[in-house]
Amino acid sequence: MPHTSTHRGPHPRDAELFAPDKVPMLREAVADLSLLLERGYASRSALELVGNHFQLHERQRLGVMRCSCGDATLDLRLNKEATSVRNHTLHLDGYNIIMLVEAALGGGVILRARDGSLRDMASEHGNFRRVEETGPALELIAQVLDELRVNDCVWWLDSPISNSGRLRALILEIAAKAGREWRAELVPSADVALKKLPDDVIVATADSAILDAVSHWFNFGNVLIESHVPGAWLVDLSV
Repeated sequence: MPHTSTHRGPHPRDAELFAPDKVPMLREAVADLSLLLERGYASRSALELVGNHFQLHERQRLGVMRCSCGDATLDLRLNKEATSVRNHTLHLDGYNIIMLVEAALGGGVILRARDGSLRDMASEHGNFRRVEETGPALELIAQVLDELRVNDCVWWLDSPISNSGRLRALILEIAAKAGREWRAELVPSADVALKKLPDDVIVATADSAILDAVSHWFNFGNVLIESHVPGAWLVDLSV
């Protein structure tokens, strides 16, 4: 049956699974999983162990996994975090950033991870559907990029994901309205492209694998949501 949702909103059970009374348990699970990762446990087996111990629902397990990392990894990420992008070119992990802002605007649960990144619970699964929040999300991104005095920005989009061409056209349309000359690149894998960028560039993403590979990253999602989406459903699982 086709998916007919027009919002990037919450899962029907998220109000229960990420309720305030569940947060202490989820934080404890993040702490335990992070400890196992630090000790070299494989992520899948470690998550199964922690998930079974706390009797976590599948979505809770996903959230805990997205928020966890070992101490050594945490230190490396924090040491590479840029505090300003003023007068710099910012390279954006397109789907990662857009879907996070869409979810925040649509009332979806947003998780704060150990590294301070904000992560949503959505996934494009090879297909991107424009929702009611897509246009407003891009306009808000344009506004915040202007406030941050970014010199230039480059969007990286995965071409195998359906509708990437249309999204690229929309991004460039929003840029033109804002009087900005953005670039938008369609590539086989945005992850691979971002990881291969020169060491002096700054990347905006919350993707763990990219954060671990690049030399500099900027916590763009956190800046945007904290300053411009005060009603966002933020669940802090940082420990």
